[in-house]
Amino acid sequence: MALSYKARKRWSLVILLVGMPAYVVACVTVINLLDRPSFLVELVVYVALGILWALPFKFVFKGIGQPDPDSGDS
Repeated sequence: MALSYKARKRWSLVILLVGMPAYVVACVTVINLLDRPSFLVELVVYVALGILWALPFKFVFKGIGQPDPDSGDS
């Protein structure tokens, strides 16, 4: 099911304003459970988790910064 431009724009805001903070809290909690690993291990985990969150939502964010393709304004 393809989402309209307006729906993708709304979902991207929900993901960024609600989902991202929740994901950050979950990631920090997981790191704290590891008893403070070395700096390099911690850095690798944060970079990997920083990339990992965006992969499932790539289709939602694609083209959001562009003008609405559905509008009649050309």
